Amino acid sequence: MTPRPESSGSRPKGTAGEKIPEQPTAAQQKSAAKKTAVPKQAAAKKAAPAKATAKKAAAGKTAASKTTAGRTVAKKAATKKAAAEKTPVAQPTAEKAAVAKKTAAKKSAAKTAVKSAAAPQKTAAKKIAAKSAVKKSAAKKATAKKATAKKATAVKATAKKAAVKKAPAAKALAKKTTASEAPAETALPKKTTASEAPAETALSKKSAARKAPARKAPAGKAAAAQAVPPEMEVAVSPAVDAVDRERLLGGTHHAPHSVLGAHPVPGGIAFRAFRPYALSVTVVSGELRAELHDDGQGFFSGLLPLREVPAYRLIVEYESTVLETEDAYRFLPTLGDLDLHLIGEGRHEELWTALGAHPMTHQGVTGTRFAVWAPNARGVRVAGTFNFWDGTGHVMRSLGSSGVWELFLPDVGEGELYKFEITRADGSKTLRADPLARRTEVPPATSSVITSSEYEWGDADWVARRAEVPAHEAPFSVYEVHLPSWRPGLTYRQLAEQLPGYVKNLGFTHVELMPVAEHPFGGSWGYQVTGFYAPTARLGTPDDFRFLVDKLHQAGIGVLMDWVPAHFPRDAWALAEFDGRPLYEHEDPLRAAHPDWGTLEFDFGRNEVRNFLVANAVYWCEEFHIDGLRVDAVASMLYLDYSREPGQWTPNEHGGRENLDAVAFLQEMNATVYRRVPGVVTIAEESTAWDGVTRATHHKGPSGFGGLGFGLKWNMGWMHDSLQYMSHEPVHRKYHHGEMTFSMVYAYSENYVLPISHDEVVHGKRSLVSKMPGDWWQQRAGVRSYLGFMWAHPGKQLLFMGQEFAQGAEWSEAHGPDWWLLDPGYGAEPDHRGVRDLVRDLNTVYRATPALWRLDTDPAGFEWIVGDAAEDNVLAFLRLDPEGVPVLAVSNFAPVTRQDYRLGVPDDVPAWHEAVNTDAARYGGSDVTNPDPVKPEPQSWHGRPASIRLTLPPLATVWLRPA
Repeated sequence: MTPRPESSGSRPKGTAGEKIPEQPTAAQQKSAAKKTAVPKQAAAKKAAPAKATAKKAAAGKTAASKTTAGRTVAKKAATKKAAAEKTPVAQPTAEKAAVAKKTAAKKSAAKTAVKSAAAPQKTAAKKIAAKSAVKKSAAKKATAKKATAKKATAVKATAKKAAVKKAPAAKALAKKTTASEAPAETALPKKTTASEAPAETALSKKSAARKAPARKAPAGKAAAAQAVPPEMEVAVSPAVDAVDRERLLGGTHHAPHSVLGAHPVPGGIAFRAFRPYALSVTVVSGELRAELHDDGQGFFSGLLPLREVPAYRLIVEYESTVLETEDAYRFLPTLGDLDLHLIGEGRHEELWTALGAHPMTHQGVTGTRFAVWAPNARGVRVAGTFNFWDGTGHVMRSLGSSGVWELFLPDVGEGELYKFEITRADGSKTLRADPLARRTEVPPATSSVITSSEYEWGDADWVARRAEVPAHEAPFSVYEVHLPSWRPGLTYRQLAEQLPGYVKNLGFTHVELMPVAEHPFGGSWGYQVTGFYAPTARLGTPDDFRFLVDKLHQAGIGVLMDWVPAHFPRDAWALAEFDGRPLYEHEDPLRAAHPDWGTLEFDFGRNEVRNFLVANAVYWCEEFHIDGLRVDAVASMLYLDYSREPGQWTPNEHGGRENLDAVAFLQEMNATVYRRVPGVVTIAEESTAWDGVTRATHHKGPSGFGGLGFGLKWNMGWMHDSLQYMSHEPVHRKYHHGEMTFSMVYAYSENYVLPISHDEVVHGKRSLVSKMPGDWWQQRAGVRSYLGFMWAHPGKQLLFMGQEFAQGAEWSEAHGPDWWLLDPGYGAEPDHRGVRDLVRDLNTVYRATPALWRLDTDPAGFEWIVGDAAEDNVLAFLRLDPEGVPVLAVSNFAPVTRQDYRLGVPDDVPAWHEAVNTDAARYGGSDVTNPDPVKPEPQSWHGRPASIRLTLPPLATVWLRPA
């Protein structure tokens, strides 16, 4: 980014027609003072009446010395008062000396000004001013001599003349003198409401200036008593100059804090405020109250004779209200160099703590810090409910080359709505939601909401325990839930009363929640995200979502969430061309546009974008105690030619089709999450044969790539093949037998999850039970046998809601599962309840049997008994735990009972008994079982020294364990 020029807002440009008042330098004042000082400072010890006379004389001098347009009357009065107090005028001789001192100083200042003038126009003006000052010195002498003889009425008349001056500082001091000149009760703003001060104290600024007796400021009132020293007397106009004014009005100012607020300038402290629609703005600091000059278009300014910037507040009067508030432009940046450096490097792992809107206390003041990354913007402003959606007066500052814009707004707090008004490079404006908003409005509303969390977690035991065993070596069965439709109409907190109990009763170890992150269109199921850091507001607040996660953990259930870093929608209020140019998306249109979903793909090669996503993964795990991320659409990220025809994509630097930027991003994301959050698992929805999805990032495979670093991967091949097999009529299944056995060819190439997800029960694919051929009984039997096979197969299990009770209709987000099928008044209720009871028993036995999960990713945990009985539609295999204790799983996918079916078995198991039989009557089956223990016979079979004879139920799976 091109460095911005220094603002020139503190000093106006002189013109030929301006008369710039000249003041003596500090050295000249000291020299003149030495020549005219009363010997031995005898005059300093005179009585109080002499002081009063001197002050009247000084006031007379102020009235007589009418300066040109630029002179500040109030500063002259304050300076002459100070001089009078140092050398009280008790004798005519002292008066002459004071006048001589002033005359000498004027002459010296005129010579110095002529020599040092920077422009010809200013030089000419200053020469005229200098000559005029010399000519008027005689008049000043006469005025000074007559000053002691003037009555009080003359003093009042002089004060009135001084009040006519229009300079902002004159207005300020005419209304309110310094603490040493006026009592506190008169220091009220020009316009004071009844609630701010008693009526008797609401004096006008002119009467305060005339009547205020001289007195010393009380202790602790230093801000009001800081008179400007002589060396700061060369005053400048405090008004915002034309260039800065135009940039502030147009929303293109990079450094509003350098112009607005309070700034030391020659002559004192310049106060500038930009308050559109305000009638007046008053500076309040201790007892000092000074109304700023209305410069037009919402700009107010004033120059106060103070040594340093005081702590102050602003009283802003609008047509129907008066507000007292802090000045947003008096605060230092809330982000430090380390934050900005990490953002630029793409390594800020807690990015959500730096960007976004954060209620906080800054420099002792409560408010909200706003920060947004928009490097291509010409300017950024904050608009929201706190400024009636007009961001004109809330201009953010650019924090250098980081591309970050920041503003601390005092008195703005939680619950307020906001967006960022961004001025693009072409001057047009766009109103955008905060990319790091941690709370949003309920869609279809799109504003971001200021929020903070005070939630107190109760899941410490769960969090401490979850890292004890890696996910791939632990029982892991997942119930996938679409939250808005699981029980339509329930909020997060209402779901917390029902969902944990239901899932625990069914025996699942985890839930996978969708959708979690905010999204504009409910029909996208949360897969087109606009609020990556905000739980969807459809069901409640972020703390409400925390409550749901907490209750699930307390019930012993892990929480996974769908996470979508592959793409984002094109909504004009969200991320697309966020600051006027491609920012979060790739600048190459061929790489930015997702060919399938009408969305935009992230630019994974850009540091800040990669940081945005990596930090987002950490955010969900740390801030919401999420136990795992199911990463959507990984395949679309990995391949440059994904869904693209030749000519629609460009090869990588090695000539390949791999998206090297996406590979690096996924590796960094996984490494960061596993390092920061022990016990968390990441799961890739990846549908190709990419090498090393669940391999460690530092281990290279045959392709030369390091692993992607995921903990688990969806086994899309198993899902597709097995459902394809089950959809065939049993008489045809023998021709497709390999579809059920092929998964074991690659079962240990990755750490797999076996998913029957929402994607498989929508859009004409039919529900799980409806995929099965045959009549209603055969369909249910097919589902039961399939689930028994699935839970015994190497890998973890995932089942979408509604499939646990054999819902016949496709799922719809509009109404959710058909819970009425479980109503006892419904005639077929036992059929559906039986399937659900089977799922419960499968999970119960599964969790209690280490052979079914301990060696899921180790070939030593699996042995075929018979995998080629295609004519019989039978599959049989052993699952083993690390100690060699087996479980025998046998599936008969034919609709006939097979009596005395012989299977080879190990000879070291004395007897086997049924642990699960999916044909049991309580599940709705025909109740063909093996009720007694089955003992091996010494007859070798299937290459094993012993064998058993079983009765295989029709369309059923049987699990047997050692008796």
